[in-house]
Amino acid sequence: AGRKSAQRKEAPHPGQLVSGVSREAKAGSLPRCSWVCVTGALVELTPTPGGLALVSPYHTHRVGDPLDLVALAEQVQKADEFIRANATNKLTVIAEQIQHLQEQARKVLEDSRRDADLHHVACNMVKKPGNIYYLYKRESGQRYFSIISPEEWGTNCPHDFLGAYKLQHDLSWTPYEDIEKQDAKVSVMDKLLSQPVALPPCTEPTLQGLTD
Repeated sequence: AGRKSAQRKEAPHPGQLVSGVSREAKAGSLPRCSWVCVTGALVELTPTPGGLALVSPYHTHRVGDPLDLVALAEQVQKADEFIRANATNKLTVIAEQIQHLQEQARKVLEDSRRDADLHHVACNMVKKPGNIYYLYKRESGQRYFSIISPEEWGTNCPHDFLGAYKLQHDLSWTPYEDIEKQDAKVSVMDKLLSQPVALPPCTEPTLQGLTD
């Protein structure tokens, strides 16, 4: 009696799907065996569909092949795995985008601090956008801007040279080594703005420019 009750306890609930079956079940004979239940369910039974009583509910609702339940359970389990994998991939992409935005924000803050600092450097002339200014440091520690380059000073340069910067039209500063690259970017933007329509209208997604 104890053995039979234990076997009945191990059998699956009628509405549950199973993901495991014994070797005997796979061979075709189905003695009582251990089942592993997964999250999932079969469609609830309706003894009187549409208000009409069935002649034989057993023949209507019985499962022809017990292995079909295993296949259904495996499909549910595989769907859960795929959904989790897809969510993980999407979250990974979002995390990379967040990291990229954080790096851009950090660079913006660093550049703004540098630009503000350079605008407070001593200078005896009105600075004009488009010109390059040379930063020097006196023995007293004071920094100042000059329009004379170290090459023009030659060996008679009286103070330490700290660097050269170009004042842009938005009053930001570009280090001398980045001037060529920044000018190329500005040139591209000027060409786009000079066209009648900067960006052509597009009603559908396109990969043009990515596959060339």
